[in-house]
Amino acid sequence: MSRDYEPVPGQWYENLEEEESFRVLSVDEDSELVEIEYLDGDIEEIDLEAWHEMDLEHTEEPEGWSEPEEDEEEEDEDDDFDDDDEDDEDDEDDDDFDEEDEEEDR
Repeated sequence: MSRDYEPVPGQWYENLEEEESFRVLSVDEDSELVEIEYLDGDIEEIDLEAWHEMDLEHTEEPEGWSEPEEDEEEEDEDDDFDDDDEDDEDDEDDDDFDEEDEEEDR
């Protein structure tokens, strides 16, 4: 029995024939492509025609699923980088200011 679901970004599906779960990342109506991500992180684009030929069932987000860590690591690195730069600049400015104060006091 075939189930004909429309692809919804963020929704999880199970391909009953292949016994694979995936989620929809995006749907491009103009090019008629659906971008999906499998549990192992592989990303694939399929056309809407192929989508409608699949035997799909809605499913819940798999237990223990989390977003790829790359995004989180990049954000952490960016935060650390920004904080370090500001601290270094402040320290340099303080050093210059202290030296000028000492010269003026003499």
